[in-house]
Amino acid sequence: MNILVCVKQVPDTTEIKIDPVTNTLIRSGVPSIVNPFDGYALEAAARIRDNHPDTKIIVLSMGPEQAKTALKECLAIAADKAYLVSGRSFGGSDTLATSYILSCAIQKLEEKEGKFDAVFCGKQAIDGDTAQVGPEIAEHLGLPQITYALETKLTENGLEVIKEGEDENQRLSISLPCLITFTKPAFDPRYPTLKRKLAANRAEIPVLSEEDFPEIDKSRIGLKGSPTRVKSTFVPPKKQGGVKIQEESDKASAQRLFSLLSEAHIIE
Repeated sequence: MNILVCVKQVPDTTEIKIDPVTNTLIRSGVPSIVNPFDGYALEAAARIRDNHPDTKIIVLSMGPEQAKTALKECLAIAADKAYLVSGRSFGGSDTLATSYILSCAIQKLEEKEGKFDAVFCGKQAIDGDTAQVGPEIAEHLGLPQITYALETKLTENGLEVIKEGEDENQRLSISLPCLITFTKPAFDPRYPTLKRKLAANRAEIPVLSEEDFPEIDKSRIGLKGSPTRVKSTFVPPKKQGGVKIQEESDKASAQRLFSLLSEAHIIE
């Protein structure tokens, strides 16, 4: 089986900075991590390979040069190969433009790596929370899709997927090729081994730039190709801690709490 996993390097949510002019995230100099939901997608692919050793896992990311760090982390955990899509004309892309660029990259990679049986993505990125890129890639590529997957396994007819539901989980089947987006399962992703970590540090990650996509529609990429318009962004101020109540007895503490809540007109 040939699986492509889309991953994104996202800024540490405690260190977010916003460009006041473009209203986009400032990534330079900000600590970054692999998007956690993409980590669940990679783990799902690795679990398929546990049962089917001939499975090949390729990871793909779009971003600046520093995104190679995230790709090397994926190589250390489970991926066999990694590719980065990067270029000035791709900068500032919203979810629609990003999904279009990634769909073009996937088609380009299939010329090198063979057809992908499945594309796995995290359900959303924690720096945007739109949950749009995965489903949009599926639409660009004309693939059937299942979202909010918890687990999946390979069957004779395709993939069997446990999908998170509002009231109860669902067991679904989907034919190949397909696209699946993953949410947090009941288990944690595996850790990298020392051997894989050393190999990942030595790995050369190919970069797909604008020159590799001569046929791409440039009106659909970057800021110009992004219909989303962000009017304003801000980092919420940190809230101050509440009042600590510590009287001589529990009864006195309760009376003090009641008094404060009454003064604030929270209770009457």
